[in-house]
Amino acid sequence: MSAYIQQPDGIFKTVCSLDCPDQCGLLVHKENGKITKIAGDPEHPVTRGNICNKVRHMAERIYDEQRLTQPLKRVGPKGSRQFEPITWDEAIETITSHWKSLITEHGPESILPYSFYGNMGNINAEGMDRRFFYRLGASQIERTICTAAGGAGFKYTMGGSIGTDPEDTVHTRLFILWGINAVSTNMHQITLAQQARKQGAKIVVIDVHRNQTGRMADWFIPILPGTDTALALGLMHILFAENRVDEHFLHNYTVGHEELREHVQSYDPVTVSGITGVPVDDIYKLARMYSETSPAMIRIGNGLQHHDNGGMNTRAITCLSVLTGQWLVRGGGAIRSNSAYLTHNAAALQRPDLLQNRNTRSFNMNQLGRALTDTQPPVHSLYVYSCNPAVVAPRAAQVRQGLEREDLFTVVHDLFLTETAAYADIILPATSSFENLDFYTSYWHHYMQLGQPIIEAYGQSKSNTEVFRLLAAAMGFEEPELQDSDEQMIRQALDHPANPYLQGIHYDALQDNHYIKANRSAIYPERLETPSGKVELYSSTMAQIGLPPLPTYIPLQEQDRHNYIFVPGPTHNFLNSTFSNNAKHAGMEKLPRLFLNTADAENEGIMDGDTVIVSNQYGSCELIAAVGETVLPGVVVSQGLWADTSDHQPAHLVNALTPDRLSDMGGGATFFSGRVDLQKKQLPVPLESII
Repeated sequence: MSAYIQQPDGIFKTVCSLDCPDQCGLLVHKENGKITKIAGDPEHPVTRGNICNKVRHMAERIYDEQRLTQPLKRVGPKGSRQFEPITWDEAIETITSHWKSLITEHGPESILPYSFYGNMGNINAEGMDRRFFYRLGASQIERTICTAAGGAGFKYTMGGSIGTDPEDTVHTRLFILWGINAVSTNMHQITLAQQARKQGAKIVVIDVHRNQTGRMADWFIPILPGTDTALALGLMHILFAENRVDEHFLHNYTVGHEELREHVQSYDPVTVSGITGVPVDDIYKLARMYSETSPAMIRIGNGLQHHDNGGMNTRAITCLSVLTGQWLVRGGGAIRSNSAYLTHNAAALQRPDLLQNRNTRSFNMNQLGRALTDTQPPVHSLYVYSCNPAVVAPRAAQVRQGLEREDLFTVVHDLFLTETAAYADIILPATSSFENLDFYTSYWHHYMQLGQPIIEAYGQSKSNTEVFRLLAAAMGFEEPELQDSDEQMIRQALDHPANPYLQGIHYDALQDNHYIKANRSAIYPERLETPSGKVELYSSTMAQIGLPPLPTYIPLQEQDRHNYIFVPGPTHNFLNSTFSNNAKHAGMEKLPRLFLNTADAENEGIMDGDTVIVSNQYGSCELIAAVGETVLPGVVVSQGLWADTSDHQPAHLVNALTPDRLSDMGGGATFFSGRVDLQKKQLPVPLESII
């Protein structure tokens, strides 16, 4: 038992488990064995005691009266939310007996796991679960819904997820926040930028929506969705044409700069302005500002990768970031992800060697609806954990059509009876991160952190690792790897001599220090993990697989199918669907709004505050019009994944509209490349107005 659990009162250091780049250090206050307050850890070198409202109110989520306390089995129609309590023994027996029958009749690939990072703890997100499903021989899921496209584009260019140390950005003099609402999704980067701003730094925001980050910028540049590659190429055109590049850096640290110099000549500012909606003068102004300011750093966001051309968007901006040599300046360069510095031993943690059939089929998680409705041979069982695909996955109506199948045996392991759990046959109660042992690796800052259990498991809830150990035993699997303890798995994951940045980081050290920084000295690696060891402005690897070897603008699909391009971005008070079921967080967010341009609203006969029906070939939803100049004409933006359990097809389900096409690289999601039409909802005429 954790030493923290044994102490009924006190203040305990831990880490936030949410899927957020900041991964804050926390101080959890406990009285009589119960969490009473969650605050930031002022000693944490990056987050320094500042936390968001989502985490500040986390105790209310942990002790929410709607939280699941025991296993449940379905007793009514799927989606009806009719369940009755059962024991854990009965739940495990029901699951494994179904699976044994399915394996006998249809083979193990008839079973499909579906998960993502609702809990960023490594062993709970990608540890015993991977071992179990490899051993089972189940169909595999490609977890590409978030950063796959951008990760691929960045890797082709830089070799892996490396970036500027956020702590160095206090020295930065120009921040370009590109495609990221950092106020809502990376608040400590804003804190560091504000600190630098006091020393004269400027903050430029490039985005499709003038959100909270755009409003706090020194200069906000609105851009048409999916045209980021074109803008980056237009800036490169000016940098080359006006001799504003760092020739020493290009010759010594890159390959393909001469090809790129020739290539960008066709992306003149007039042409680029017509594509992006950014005025010609602004393109010149930004290029010159970027070349004349040092250190200059580009924060590359997730938003711009969720397009048909999302990988190329990221790659083009990454190429731009190297032209002026800023990677050799402390506080310069770019950040998309820093996860490579804290890469653990994934093979030791996940044990892919347990999978006997190397030809086991796999499904892209962005196309769950197809997997459940169109696949032959069919998926007969779905096991969902750390994810809520009925709300989060694209083409939500098709996903729910699949979940409604009576012949689909569905198990959901979660803290709440989510929209997905409503379709389950068996629901298992999950622990929170404050009840688990796990280690955490930020994908923004350079610190690894340990989270130890602070409170007893809530009700009868169990962690992912514990449940998979139970399932393995009930399936008769005897491999010792399937019964390793949480501590053993952490030790195995951190035993990784191949990553020199992990030197000195191990389980015992984390227990003593709570967080340890990656062992990184130089601000720029001596050799990149690309084939050439350098930045690849021209990528032979891409050419070999049929992708443009130089950054190239490729328009979005479905340009003319509907009138408006629809971008369903993140909101300030939810994290994907997490917290959307909480009345306090929904109250802070107020309304599920649709931001549209004044000219478009006038053309559609829509007034501010009207209910708008948003529709396309995939489905429809209803949002409240927010009319103004926060988006360009032809663009509509919503924020947040709103919980709505009042009926079978929630009114505010924005992912009913999102395509399940895959991005140009990495098999990523294309959430932001959908198109829609708008119609003002005609409200019923009150009877008294007729009489």
